[in-house]
Amino acid sequence: MAHGGDVVTELTNDHEEVEELFSTIEELPSGDSRRKQYADQVTMELVRHSVAEEAYLYPAVRKHVPGGDALAEKELADHAAAERIMKELEGCDAGDPQFDVLMNRLMTEIRSHITDEENNLFPRLRDACSPEALDELGDKVRQAKRTAPTRPHPSAPDKPPANKLLAPGVGMVDRLRDAMTGRGKS
Repeated sequence: MAHGGDVVTELTNDHEEVEELFSTIEELPSGDSRRKQYADQVTMELVRHSVAEEAYLYPAVRKHVPGGDALAEKELADHAAAERIMKELEGCDAGDPQFDVLMNRLMTEIRSHITDEENNLFPRLRDACSPEALDELGDKVRQAKRTAPTRPHPSAPDKPPANKLLAPGVGMVDRLRDAMTGRGKS
């Protein structure tokens, strides 16, 4: 999930990729083991995306957008809710009765979050920041996604500076675990 362009374009492209994964999951029959593989992939993408937003997007919103503190706090609450669902989902196989319940909750939560960001937060950020500032944020978000964790860590800090300090180390451990287990390989 590294695309290029300004922060809004980068994150919107991420949203589109997540929606494609959700659609693929919805098209597969309940209990199909591929649903778990795609759920793992969507979790990896969402965690990286969220970590990057928490490190760079939301601090910029707080700084530049009128009413940015409230906006950022709402988005952080959305992330926390989704991360708790992803953590529960991590322990479920596709055949587990809870899998479909959790997957549906995650899709509902994320789709609502995406709609809010794209219709509310992103336009306000574009109005408040120069194109150069948005491009710089895009570069920072892309860099953060490269080193971010790939598994949900609901108790990890979600605000700078702690999140920026811990995320790369946690990300390295997650990527090692993924490599050893084959998680995210399809």
